[in-house]
Amino acid sequence: MPEMNREDRMRDEQIRTIYRNATPGILMSFAAVTVMALTFAYLDPQLRSKVSLFIGIMALQTLGRLGVQRAFASRKHLDLDWKPWARRFRVGTFIGGTVIGAGTIWLLPLGNTDFELIALPVIFAVTSGAAGAFAPFPPAFYTFFVAVSWAPILWFFKQGDALHLTMGVLYIMWFFTVAELARRGGAVFAEAIRLRFENLDLVNDLRREKSIAEEANAAKSRFLAAASHDLRQPVHALSMFVAAAQTQTINDETRVLLDHIDDSVRSMSHLFGGLLDISRLDAGVVEVNVASFSIRSLVQNVVRELQPLAAAKNLELRVRVPEQTVSSDPLLIERVIRNLVSNALAYTTRGGILIGCRTRGAFVRLEVWDTGWGIALSEQQRIFEEFYQVGNPERDRTRGVGLGLAIVKRLTALLGHRIELRSRPGRGTCFAIELPLASSRDSISPASGAESIEFQQHSSGLVLVLDDEMMIQVAMQRLLESWGYAVVAAGSGDEMLAKISAVTQTPCLIICDYRLREDETGTAAVERLRAEFNEDIPAMLVTGDTAANRLREAQASGLLLLHKPVPNSKLRAAITHLTNRSADRVDSNSA
Repeated sequence: MPEMNREDRMRDEQIRTIYRNATPGILMSFAAVTVMALTFAYLDPQLRSKVSLFIGIMALQTLGRLGVQRAFASRKHLDLDWKPWARRFRVGTFIGGTVIGAGTIWLLPLGNTDFELIALPVIFAVTSGAAGAFAPFPPAFYTFFVAVSWAPILWFFKQGDALHLTMGVLYIMWFFTVAELARRGGAVFAEAIRLRFENLDLVNDLRREKSIAEEANAAKSRFLAAASHDLRQPVHALSMFVAAAQTQTINDETRVLLDHIDDSVRSMSHLFGGLLDISRLDAGVVEVNVASFSIRSLVQNVVRELQPLAAAKNLELRVRVPEQTVSSDPLLIERVIRNLVSNALAYTTRGGILIGCRTRGAFVRLEVWDTGWGIALSEQQRIFEEFYQVGNPERDRTRGVGLGLAIVKRLTALLGHRIELRSRPGRGTCFAIELPLASSRDSISPASGAESIEFQQHSSGLVLVLDDEMMIQVAMQRLLESWGYAVVAAGSGDEMLAKISAVTQTPCLIICDYRLREDETGTAAVERLRAEFNEDIPAMLVTGDTAANRLREAQASGLLLLHKPVPNSKLRAAITHLTNRSADRVDSNSA
């Protein structure tokens, strides 16, 4: 069904309103006029035949108008053309008004003022009631008013005496007064309808725009997920090729080139890591594990990590944090503090950074001050947007990629902590977050930090590598073999089962991409290999996906999950952790 324009929608609403209002008026008019006619018959028995005929005509027109009302109410859809229903309504009101007005005058005995005093208030009451009921569509009221009034007005002037002439003039004055009130009431109603439809149109437009924006955002997310996966694969392979090459005997010039390549790979890894963090936070797969911990110890962990960068820029990195125990997620808070301090180091060229704490009631206010460039008030909200950087139009990578504060904003929102920003251009910036003090009954968790894992210089054991990218298979095999492992690589579960059919050695580890060929998942492939060896072989998933549904599925598997590109130190630490844990379990079972 074609859509009505706004004018037709307004008219349709007016017609629907008067149809809704008409039924009580029709019935009350019939009742009032019937009572009046019966009173006439009681007072003057000679009028009984006229009264019977009059009531019969009133009943017929009432039934006819109620029939039109019922037909309108039974519409299943809004009519595109409101005009036929408006015409039917006006015809009905004209007939009804004529019957009431002319019929009442027809019943009046000549020269009987008592009857006039009964008839005129009834006509005035019926007409006044119509003014309220039909005002939403003034043409309907005008039709009814004229139909009711023409006979009484003519009758007043026909009598010729001063009293009736005066009443006729007053009736005409009343007629125009009520008509003007009805017109104004109709204008107010029409304006209300117009505003309502404008608001509805605005809401619909906003919904359409929101739907378009959501679809565009979903398309962007799908594109970024696909592009991120496809870009992560070669970067992940490149990092492993570089690591494998660095273990070889090479000259100094080649080693310098490899170090530069490694620096570039690290930069790309940091960018992908930031994108992954944003994706994981938006996907809702980041879990909050609240614990009580020492904020001083946590800050010291961050300072130890970033102190070399501050020293390289001749910046002073100071800590003024008393021993306080707070309640939050220590891993996520450490990430927030690290990002804030890293951001301060990136935008500070002289002076230094101060990390301080002050207690305010039941909260600890952690502040990160710097003596950097400062942020103008107009930009203080935008710095929390992805990839937005103040004063870095050339996209200098030494100042980051513009994701750190976006991650801070999401993490603090996830944790329910408030973050504040104060800054003066040329003077520096202060970021502050409020952390709740821990209850004295809470047990204190050790501050988070990187675990120290002693890498074995000469590892051993069989590692199964599954990845649908041949380049990843080759790079992973070269790297693991340089670390001393035996490696079998394949692109799918079926291919791996075929390759290990003659293998008698139980693998010490399975490294599996989450998305394999023919829609096979890494989780399913790991289960098949474990079933093949009838062993709970340690396993990790490695994925380049950032799509929300895949992140949730991979995290739900319960396996260790790493994201491409994986830094070689992190990969080796994960391998050592899993293989050592497996060895400890075997030793405890043997004992």
